[in-house]
Amino acid sequence: MEVEIGIGKSGRRAYGFDDIAIVPSRRTRDPEDIDISWEVDAYKFDLPMMAAAMDGVVSPATAIEVGRLGGLGCLNLEGLWTRYEEPEAVFEEIAALPADKATRRMQELYAEPIKPELIGVRISEIKAGGVTACASLTPQRVEQFAKHVLAAELDVLVVQGTVVSAEHVSHDPERQPLNLKKFIREFELPVIVGGCASYSTALHLMRTGAVGVLVGVGPGHACTTRGVLGIGVPQATAIADAAGARIRHLDETGVYVQVIADGGMSTGGDIAKAIACGADAVMIGSPLAGAYEAPGRGYHWGMATFHPTLPRGARVNAGQRGSLAEILVGPAHENDGSLNLFGGLRTSMATTGYETVKEFQKAEVMVAPALQTEGKALQRSQGVGMGR
Repeated sequence: MEVEIGIGKSGRRAYGFDDIAIVPSRRTRDPEDIDISWEVDAYKFDLPMMAAAMDGVVSPATAIEVGRLGGLGCLNLEGLWTRYEEPEAVFEEIAALPADKATRRMQELYAEPIKPELIGVRISEIKAGGVTACASLTPQRVEQFAKHVLAAELDVLVVQGTVVSAEHVSHDPERQPLNLKKFIREFELPVIVGGCASYSTALHLMRTGAVGVLVGVGPGHACTTRGVLGIGVPQATAIADAAGARIRHLDETGVYVQVIADGGMSTGGDIAKAIACGADAVMIGSPLAGAYEAPGRGYHWGMATFHPTLPRGARVNAGQRGSLAEILVGPAHENDGSLNLFGGLRTSMATTGYETVKEFQKAEVMVAPALQTEGKALQRSQGVGMGR
């Protein structure tokens, strides 16, 4: 149902995670019986999650630890890890920058050229840890560095930008766009693409042959795309629309494409809502930036924060809340849902009576604007629990 914005324009109402609630069903389950595992292509993971390809979140070491814990860490192959042979001093500098100098100095630090030989080095470091190796490239550079990715025997490639479409158009003969469908069909590895935020874009990306689609334009804690460009769709609606595209694509081809919610989640409850709206898995950044092991020293920034002409992100202080293990699988020592994220998902599924992620995608969801505030006056006034 569309809402009239003015005489000449109308639009759909869209909802974010804070606008909705998962409705308990007629049964509950034992949490130990809940299966939250996730499969993409030939790979199976105990946790339905990817660690976002952001420099403050994923290093080769944290990718290994995320893999050990049951998830999939994604390394940014256009970030500091492939621009500097020893990037630790750069991370130290970024963490120490005053807020008013951070963006300009990060633009200078990221002006260092990408060194192709470091692509193979970083992938090899991850593979040496005995986990599935996943890394990301932008559509602008994926053809340039594809041979290095293949030579290093990467397992899963993510082609990721603020918005990725299957029909990028350019009138400049010197800047002909990537033919995403041709690239994916001919590439030897499984490819995940994104981001997107609409039914039609998700469907077109699924038709390229991608094994997964990232859903999310601008919801991340470090992202300023919605302010800089004015574009985006609240995540609950974006995920549900992409899930609808997945159904149509499955009907058309018999091929099931993974819908991966990317951004906007900070608690186990947010992750549960993303799955209930239709996601198969989630990609998270800022919650993991708060891990003691994260390379950003408690700071978090997006892939477009350092854009040379139009930055679309901020360096934000995520703090340091716990180890990667505590954040992902517990035990939690805080009561606000920011630790033991996937224990929260498992308990949400058990409480609402769903045994698998696929079943949980069918959970009843309702619009509930009072969900975050009803009966929480004391928590809000005291800044504890849900009032933080």
